[in-house]
Amino acid sequence: MSLTPKRVVVIGGGIAGLVGAIDCAKVGIDVTVVESAQSFGGAVAAAEVAGLLVDVGAESFATRGGSVAELIEQLGITDRVVRPNRAGAWLHIAKPGQAARTVPLPKAGLLGIPTNPLADDVRRVIGWTGSLRAYLDRIRPPLTIGAEHNLGTLVRKRMGSAVHDLLVAPVTSGVYSAMPEDLDVDRAAPGLNAALTRTGALSLAVSALRESAPAGAAVGGLDGGMTVLVDALVAELEHRASTLITGVAVSAISREPFDIDIDTDAEGVGLGDAGLPRMSERRADPDSRRATGPQPAWYIALTDGRVLEADLVLVATPERQARNLLADVGPALRDLPAAGDDAGDPVLPAPIELATIVLDEPALDAAPRGSGLLVAPGSTLHAKALTHATAKWGWLAARAKEQGEHRHVIRLSFGRQGEADATSGLSDEELLAVALTDASVMLGVELDPASVRGFHRVSWTGTQPTAARGHRERSAIIREAVAEVPDLAVTGAWLSGTGLASVVPDAHEAAARLRHQALQL
Repeated sequence: MSLTPKRVVVIGGGIAGLVGAIDCAKVGIDVTVVESAQSFGGAVAAAEVAGLLVDVGAESFATRGGSVAELIEQLGITDRVVRPNRAGAWLHIAKPGQAARTVPLPKAGLLGIPTNPLADDVRRVIGWTGSLRAYLDRIRPPLTIGAEHNLGTLVRKRMGSAVHDLLVAPVTSGVYSAMPEDLDVDRAAPGLNAALTRTGALSLAVSALRESAPAGAAVGGLDGGMTVLVDALVAELEHRASTLITGVAVSAISREPFDIDIDTDAEGVGLGDAGLPRMSERRADPDSRRATGPQPAWYIALTDGRVLEADLVLVATPERQARNLLADVGPALRDLPAAGDDAGDPVLPAPIELATIVLDEPALDAAPRGSGLLVAPGSTLHAKALTHATAKWGWLAARAKEQGEHRHVIRLSFGRQGEADATSGLSDEELLAVALTDASVMLGVELDPASVRGFHRVSWTGTQPTAARGHRERSAIIREAVAEVPDLAVTGAWLSGTGLASVVPDAHEAAARLRHQALQL
């Protein structure tokens, strides 16, 4: 075993890449992180809107598993953890030909599946007919073995279309950007099938799972926004003397120098005096290479024409970039399965567009729709969800109040799986007008365009959720193929599924693979 410090290049500076980089740096591996954007964090991003720094990507983290909380503790920012307002969300139902309704979303449930179909808050949404149909779940022949994998099929069979369409579909669309039919029961609701086997009824199974769940909110946030986590990760890497590069993309990775087609026309910022030799400065003579001693396992070409050498590579980019990089590594990585390859595969999530509006509106002081709203599929509205951010997060409300007594932040989400893109072709002015119209209907408050103090829009490429049917099996095939390649690991939401609770442990596992291999070099 060599005692020479090993070098790893981490391609991608989102949360997965940063977490994997820190894990490698902790054991003395020399770390370089390359991020094509001008800043780190990926989908954990913030923007200044009307003088307020607000989340324009992920705004919270799921507490399940404890991996994110453990990471936060290790970074020394536990004192920044906050919980959302417990007022809860509402549901907006506006189908063509029907009067629009806005009602509180029932709280006693799991992914919208109610524990008591006859409860008042459930009947308020699905009516007596829907509630009585759902209650048949209790008196129908019990399920002796819970083994349904399609969440949508399970809900329709046991509780009917009203529960599926008006309770479960809005929740899965808002949380996963996917319809219930596209979700695997065991992934979306771990333990539900086992509880079904014990109880025989879906509502009783949900009740059993809720009773056994640990106390406390299912999600948390950070005072100052989720980019507090990004800043802490970057600071930790800087403390460990890692090399951090932004504004430059990786065009290719290779086992051999000079066989890489470098896209020098791609956008990127030069590395200046970073000390990285240009490709043209390298010598291709095999004899001279052998004379210099052990050669690097990898050559990583950057879009400004420079090349990094590394013993290990961690690919932590979004799916499209990862597939492009892996395709040149070896035949086994050229035809990796993708969502949509198989007949009957769930439709890929649509790109998500987030519109953030800062405005002065006294009528919003009372938080008329709690922390926000979900919209039932098939609605006449364009948005699929609205977050009243200053009602949901106390830290943001306090900062907004410093800017104005009635200052509020609302955020609307557009883009639903299987539906046509309704916003990407709109100008900022047009999208703002659409967002204000939708928000006025959803909040029950007429929002005056003159009250707007700031507006921001951003689009995020959809990624399959962890719970998508077929995702686990597809990821396993990809991981097995990557495992055959020495000194290489891959991580990211496209493999682990969306959400920090999935991304963080997956990054730990990928880094552990490289750390183990570093000991063998």
